[in-house]
Amino acid sequence: MINRIVPVVLIVLAAALPAAAQQRPLLTEDPETVGPGVILFEAGVDVQREILFPVSGLQGNLLRAPVLGISFGLSSIAELQVDGGFYQRLDVTSRRPAPLSSHLDFTGDRTTDVDDLVVATKLRFLSEAPGRPAIGLRLATRLPNAGNESGLGLDTTDFYASVLFGKTIQSVRIVGNGGLAILSDPTRGDQQGDAMTYGISIARAVRQGIELVGEINGRYSPTNAQDTPPGTESRAAMRLGGRITRGPVRVDGGIIIGMTSRDPSFGFTTGLTWVFRGFRVP
Repeated sequence: MINRIVPVVLIVLAAALPAAAQQRPLLTEDPETVGPGVILFEAGVDVQREILFPVSGLQGNLLRAPVLGISFGLSSIAELQVDGGFYQRLDVTSRRPAPLSSHLDFTGDRTTDVDDLVVATKLRFLSEAPGRPAIGLRLATRLPNAGNESGLGLDTTDFYASVLFGKTIQSVRIVGNGGLAILSDPTRGDQQGDAMTYGISIARAVRQGIELVGEINGRYSPTNAQDTPPGTESRAAMRLGGRITRGPVRVDGGIIIGMTSRDPSFGFTTGLTWVFRGFRVP
């Protein structure tokens, strides 16, 4: 079914009008930065049904609230990002044997924890020009704030490097990401899993201040299933939604459709973004 949905979605969104740098409710990063001295603040809520945590063996319905992000414009080409959340809750619907299932330390069918913190730097190397997309680089580190005792964390630190592309072609804004993720093995300290990361998004402005957006975003582990460290497996999801912008505030919402057995069968996200000038860059 997904194989039939994906081409239709991309064709429909390809009728788009221009859109600015794309963030919530999408994950694919636009190479354009927020601008010198500008602060972008995001807050939202995610609900994902029947998501699987392969390392703990837990499966259930996940709530993340609030999902927070803040970006600081350090210059016209550089941006510092901090993303994370104070609370996530999994209502467990099933359990299965898993590498770290013996580490679980909670009672009942509900477990909670904080979310992992991601610190990233985004640099734009080339601005968009006729016949050439904007090109940037994003370097990110995921910190182990969530613990494996809750089943929601891995207690590992991961590193991501992605090349970012963005281009407006006639009435369409297309953004693409491709890169490498170095993912620590949560069961061994002397092993890691390397994965290729990817994302492509399209935005459509249906009228002034109103956009339809969609993306496919995920990672691919090229190793055999038996050689893949737990927690580093391939994952992917499709997001479809919209954004309404009024002045410096943008409200968004979207649905999430998982594309692997580990991703949510269905989910939704909603939130807001506030952009303001926070400081002066010397």
